[in-house]
Amino acid sequence: MAGLVRFGVSMEGELLAAFDELLRKRGYRNRSEALRDLVREALHAQAWEEGGEVLGVIVLLYEHTRRELLARLTEAQHHAQAQVLASLHIHLDADHCLEVIAVRGRAEAVRALADRLRAEKGVKLGRLCPAGTRGPF
Repeated sequence: MAGLVRFGVSMEGELLAAFDELLRKRGYRNRSEALRDLVREALHAQAWEEGGEVLGVIVLLYEHTRRELLARLTEAQHHAQAQVLASLHIHLDADHCLEVIAVRGRAEAVRALADRLRAEKGVKLGRLCPAGTRGPF
């Protein structure tokens, strides 16, 4: 790795043992990679909190039989085409669909779109899943 910097970390033995157990369960080979992932996660969370440029996924579970619901969901996505990268529409059964929408943009705009979509009558479940930022990490 270019620019690799080594540093020491001090922590209580009990905390370190719990951390090592977590790493084992998640399949990490060493503490360094786990710490890098934790730092990246904290930096991404900060970008979401501060309204930075973010990436995410909006997941919607809805009744496709609701009158005009699909048209309203599609219209909202077209109005937010600056944030919507792609969507995947899955037919679950005769009455229900799952839609997965990949989004990118300022955190406020992405959150507003997610809120608008999940507030539509007929949407049973709506989740915004932060997936990262456009940062260099």
